Amino acid sequence: MNMKIMKIGIVLMMALIVGGYVSSAAPATRDGNEGYLSPAALVPSPDGKILYIACKTANQIAWFDISSGKITRTVSTPEAPNGLALSKDGSRLYVSCGSVPGALCVVDTQAAKISSTISLPHIVEAPLLSPDEKTLYLCHRFLNEILVIDVASKKVTGRVAVGREPVALALTSDGSTLFVADHLHSGRADADVVASEVTIVDTRRRAVAGTIALPNGSGILNDIRIAPNGKIAAVSHTLSRFHLPTTQLERGWMNTSAISLLDVQRKKLINTVLVDSVDSGAAYPWGLAWSADSSLLCVAHAGTHEVSVIEINPLLEKLAKLPESLTNTATVDYTAASRVASDVPNDLSFLVGVRERIRFNSNWYYRPENVATNDYGPRALALIGQTLYAGNYFSDTLCKIDLAAKHRAPVSIPLQPRRPMSQLRLGEFLFNDASICFQGWQSCASCHSHDARVDAMNWDLLNDGIGNPKNSKSLLLSHKTPPAMSQGVRDTAETAVRSGIRYILFTVQPESVPQAIDAWLKSLKPVPSPYLENGKLSKAAQRGAKLFDSTRVGCAGCHPAPLFTNLRTYDVGTRGAFDRTSEFDTPTLIEVWRTAPYLHDGSVVTIKELLTTRNREDKHGKTSHLTPQEIEDLAAYVLSL
Repeated sequence: MNMKIMKIGIVLMMALIVGGYVSSAAPATRDGNEGYLSPAALVPSPDGKILYIACKTANQIAWFDISSGKITRTVSTPEAPNGLALSKDGSRLYVSCGSVPGALCVVDTQAAKISSTISLPHIVEAPLLSPDEKTLYLCHRFLNEILVIDVASKKVTGRVAVGREPVALALTSDGSTLFVADHLHSGRADADVVASEVTIVDTRRRAVAGTIALPNGSGILNDIRIAPNGKIAAVSHTLSRFHLPTTQLERGWMNTSAISLLDVQRKKLINTVLVDSVDSGAAYPWGLAWSADSSLLCVAHAGTHEVSVIEINPLLEKLAKLPESLTNTATVDYTAASRVASDVPNDLSFLVGVRERIRFNSNWYYRPENVATNDYGPRALALIGQTLYAGNYFSDTLCKIDLAAKHRAPVSIPLQPRRPMSQLRLGEFLFNDASICFQGWQSCASCHSHDARVDAMNWDLLNDGIGNPKNSKSLLLSHKTPPAMSQGVRDTAETAVRSGIRYILFTVQPESVPQAIDAWLKSLKPVPSPYLENGKLSKAAQRGAKLFDSTRVGCAGCHPAPLFTNLRTYDVGTRGAFDRTSEFDTPTLIEVWRTAPYLHDGSVVTIKELLTTRNREDKHGKTSHLTPQEIEDLAAYVLSL
């Protein structure tokens, strides 16, 4: 056999074995999501006969009849629904819509129609009713606040500033304490400890009562739920090892997936357990659900297409036996990986014996020919009695699992006739899919969140050598603003995508995989800034725009519209102790309002700081002579882009 042909055959075989096969997808539609449902939230009716489904990309709420296993009614929403809350009598369904401006719709479930809509300035998520149903709480995600809405008047009666990007809420049974999952870390990325927090809100005072610190590396929080007994809360998140060079993935070297357990009464962290296994990652934990007796915690793994079912009581007993530190008289189990409580967040075997992983399909990898049978991307969970339902975002299916059965086998239920993924849909799926990663430890979303933005951490990637960590960049407009990476080490985003698969996900994939990811990334559109007023620049931002464009300040010289970058590298005086060069790529300023921390090393938290204390020798524009008001105006404009 010709040696050249043999080598080609070996490469193709490796692609099939290591990464799974992906053929060319169906032709792309306008945005890749026409005709798809994308179940994003689930809530059962009080009698357990109906499961309400927020179909995000279809802009509708679906009534799923449990007995027939079919959708029987739908209601269209003005924008993409992303969260649901149901009144105790089941008559009113509150729907948050992720749009700009945002909206909260109230659906009359008997009439199957929207009875009222509350317009809100920006994207809202995770509606939650108080026990007396007089108040509804809502995450105003990018304004970093919780909205307090009076149900009777349908008016916002309060706002509580919380941590960065609140995405999920849990309320104690007496309604006095609200636990808020903050999606991202809000400080510097070059600090020793970089971690998201859970914010605690005193609902009576409508004020923050404290925070619960999660372990170093905790980020991309997705859900938080309090057990029905009111004792324990669970938070799903990624636990990153950002302080290590990314030379391998084995045993969670780069990213692990975690559940943090909180003591509700004491308002403190109990411990954080990993839901991965020693040789099998469980990437991108998302939705959570508790059994009615609080004995089981169910976790959706959106990246590996499975759920975990955790026995809480034996887990808590196991955690309680661990001392805070070892003493000379302590009995040590030398066969256990965790000897003290602080070992647990690094222990990939701690859940052995108290957790079952249920994979949705025997064939883990995506193949076009299996789209009619496979279930992909579980994000939302709901329990009806002892039956668990998982909403699979990318396959438009539900998985039903009988938790009382001896063998908990998932049953797939299509929500509509199956069809191939468009190229854009496929690209979004692959970006969030950990099956194209070695052992499923992570997906692209593990460091860029599900929408390809940032995780607010520094990573020491192989593409520019070991020992010089760089802050994660948003991938919005990355294909239009070459070169890629902070040092411009990749000539194009296309090159960066392929290098990422090889050197970050550690697999070999057929060309159709990066092509689909490229297509989806190119389709991303900027989200309008929350700093705009009715979609327009505020008066301060208008003044800032004039400063930005003036030769007196000179920002537009390096950041010209419309991309707000001239695609060149410069020495702007930001070289740090670990850097090997003084020149860095000029980033786009579009959506800079959501990409903190700033600079290549994530050492700046605010734009105002960037324009003042971190603008050495006026290399970020001539700002040293500006008045405090002019600095405020300039920052207002930049944050409006």
